[in-house]
Amino acid sequence: MSDVDADREPNRYEQIIERIFLAHYAPGTEEFVFTRDEITSHATELGIELPKNLGDVIYTFRYRAELPASILDLAPEGKTWSIHPAGRGRYRFVAETPFDCSPNPHLAEVKVPDATPGIIAMYALSDEQALLAKLRYSRLVDVFTGVTCYSLQSHLRTTIPRRGQIETDELYIGLDRRGAHYVFPIEAKGANEKIGHVQVMQDILLCRFKFPGLICRAIGAQFMADDLIGLFEFEESEDRVRIVTEKHYRLVEPENLSPEDLEAYRNRSE
Repeated sequence: MSDVDADREPNRYEQIIERIFLAHYAPGTEEFVFTRDEITSHATELGIELPKNLGDVIYTFRYRAELPASILDLAPEGKTWSIHPAGRGRYRFVAETPFDCSPNPHLAEVKVPDATPGIIAMYALSDEQALLAKLRYSRLVDVFTGVTCYSLQSHLRTTIPRRGQIETDELYIGLDRRGAHYVFPIEAKGANEKIGHVQVMQDILLCRFKFPGLICRAIGAQFMADDLIGLFEFEESEDRVRIVTEKHYRLVEPENLSPEDLEAYRNRSE
């Protein structure tokens, strides 16, 4: 945390989540469950105006913002705190090994002809929806996975027993040359966000629950810079999410893809 952050007053979300955490934490604790109702009760005790969407307090610290330093400082050595779903209206604080999915700045890139329609490119913003559109129109999921893929649904939301409601940014269905069927849950992030392992684990659980007969390959997409897109494939191993493959793709106009580029790609190993 920067000195500027350290000097400012905690916002209302930080005050609420800190109060919830400290109400359950004891030295040596590495996991505990809390409920959505505690947001209301602790906000009332603190004299804080409740947000219109109570779930946004949890969503913020699961996907958008770092937990307060007062919480992070109480994690066991080598671990950090994460919030997991634990059923309808229930959540779990868990101390676990940090997961870093930042794109590797030293990884070679691949130029791909940009097939995004001009009118979409004109109005696209640097957020997850714009990223999903670029993946879809330029068929980057197909290129990355080697499987013919089709977008099935954006923001698929479902409720899983003992986990509660979960959602994935987009879901693709795929077919390979053997005739095998795949499901690809996609987590998309803007340049200033990070892909979290909790989200990836939820994607895998969603696919197991909704599509048990399909091969699940979880994908992460990250805007980097100048139309450079990082793609990751994940797998679950020993109850952990691990990165299987990372590739960087730069969307370019066809005239910017040179014979030298194509020759280099022919000679490049996987």
